[in-house]
Amino acid sequence: MAPFAAAAGLAESQCPNVGRLILLSTMIALCSGCTGKGHNIQGVKLYQQGQHHAALQKFQQAITTNPNNADGYYNLAATYHQLGKMNNDQSLLVQAENLYNQGLQYDPNHPETYRGLSVLLVETKRPESAFRLLEGWTSRQPQVANAKVELARLHEEFGDKEAAKRQLEAALAKDTTSARAWAALARLREEAGDHGQALANYQRALQLNPSQPQISQRIATLQSSLGTSTPVAPIDSTRMAKQPKKQIPRSY
Repeated sequence: MAPFAAAAGLAESQCPNVGRLILLSTMIALCSGCTGKGHNIQGVKLYQQGQHHAALQKFQQAITTNPNNADGYYNLAATYHQLGKMNNDQSLLVQAENLYNQGLQYDPNHPETYRGLSVLLVETKRPESAFRLLEGWTSRQPQVANAKVELARLHEEFGDKEAAKRQLEAALAKDTTSARAWAALARLREEAGDHGQALANYQRALQLNPSQPQISQRIATLQSSLGTSTPVAPIDSTRMAKQPKKQIPRSY
């Protein structure tokens, strides 16, 4: 099984201009524009340099500056999460879990926090709790595509690609402008050998969010293998399955 965290990809903020720490990775997404941005960005830079404890201080300052800053809580939690793994320190993992939950109190639709907490629950041998967490999010916020995208990610991690596909199709039935859902669905279809449909889905994802060089690369690769230079598909031209019936929650 591939590590769940490795599939996380680039962090995407509900507030579009925020410095974010990408969970369990040395890759960091940096931007600016929200309260506490200076401390968050400084903390991210310190994290990149391996100065985790100095980074923690900056993320704590971001929360002190803006106590409602869900991004600061996420960054702080993710750093404790990483330190807990590196040092095999259960107390740090507990602290990370508490901070993830605190962050969700300030932003109940924060996808990176849900992802980080899900990763932690799986890593600490509580996959059923990870499923309950994400199923609860999708139930409370059925209109939020990101909730279904994260649940799809978890299903895929546990080898249930059909359940993952259903969640992504349900996400797109609610929000056809979710670039993340189109990209994730494209990858599943590419892995299943449906290269033509995968290409169309990748094109849709890139049209909705052009700042995705990895998607551009997949499009070029598929176009080369298919012997086509098909332009980006129109917004309403890609096949979509009907919204699936409600699925019975699955536990492990």
